[in-house]
Amino acid sequence: MVGYTADEKLRVDQLVALRRKWLKDQELTAREPVVEPKPLGRIQKFWAGFLEPKSLWRLYTFKAYNAGAFALTRVLIPAWIVHYYAKYHLGELPFSMVALKPRLFPGDTILETGEVVPPLPEADGHGHH
Repeated sequence: MVGYTADEKLRVDQLVALRRKWLKDQELTAREPVVEPKPLGRIQKFWAGFLEPKSLWRLYTFKAYNAGAFALTRVLIPAWIVHYYAKYHLGELPFSMVALKPRLFPGDTILETGEVVPPLPEADGHGHH
């Protein structure tokens, strides 16, 4: 026996028709959904008016953002990089960061102040630590 029996064929045809009808019912018409919009509260009304396209507030906010982004990326960050390089990598200039200070030993004279480094206190014989 090949294929469906008459009852099986009828059942399959009914399921196919039901599936097609269900899929067609899922499509929305131009009038759907038929849910009435809720009236906006005071805060929602304020923000709805505040965020309208082409409003003055939005235009000025956009201009301020663009100016701030330009200043940050094209002025402040490059200036910081140049400042950092000049401060920490051009060490030959006076008043710049010193890469390595000379070692001081007891009896040496400090050049800036003219002080003499005092000798280390003697150990009292209890060990080297």
